[in-house]
Amino acid sequence: MSMDARKLYEGKAKIVLATDEPDRYLMVFKDTATAFDGKKKGLIQDKGFYNAQISARLFQVLQSQGIPTHFIKLVDERTMLVRALDIIPVEVVVRNIVAGSLSKRLGRPEGERLPSPVVEFYYKSDDLGDPMICADHAIAFGFATPDECIALRELALEVNSILRPYFLERGLELVDFKLEFGKPKGAEVPGAGAEKQYPARSRLILGDEISPDTCRLWDVGTGEKLDKDRFRRDLGKVEEAYAEVYRRVCQTA
Repeated sequence: MSMDARKLYEGKAKIVLATDEPDRYLMVFKDTATAFDGKKKGLIQDKGFYNAQISARLFQVLQSQGIPTHFIKLVDERTMLVRALDIIPVEVVVRNIVAGSLSKRLGRPEGERLPSPVVEFYYKSDDLGDPMICADHAIAFGFATPDECIALRELALEVNSILRPYFLERGLELVDFKLEFGKPKGAEVPGAGAEKQYPARSRLILGDEISPDTCRLWDVGTGEKLDKDRFRRDLGKVEEAYAEVYRRVCQTA
């Protein structure tokens, strides 16, 4: 396949390139790292390699369990060929254990186990700092339809039910994680009253990445943080943490 190197988008962690097929993109993973809405910036050596490899493996795991994803194949060590999506501007966060902003918002101790997974929605907007919203906000402002909000929650919980035991088998606790979903680029959106013929769930595809950048992962035995929190909190050994997750996810049978 000949690849057109035209850059479509460059974000904090990835570059998206066009190909000669309008429904296929190249996603290149970068080593740059940011935190606190871009206020903290740095470089994590080989992060792009680790995140591309980990994401590819986890997308394959999810696809094998019936979760549709945009992943097609790895083109090289840092680049994925993916299905082009129109991303829904609602980030879906699933929490199994209290950590990060949830601990700060509610004054709960970090590490407290939740009796059941908590699902949160955030409006995808760098300028606003990705504020937390509810389904009513998403519907009122046209970010997602009512049926899409239901489907986003259902799919996120299914992803959690697949990945949580997968990580546990590899000595990792899936504390929380962020997902992004989209619809096939250029796909027709059914009009009002058409949801029975075109259920929202059948149009949604998991996109973006699943990696130590987007997941909190703790070692089951020691509680050691093996994710981007090591960068956020200046804990050191950031590259070693990403390498360890890669080893457990991609190299451990």
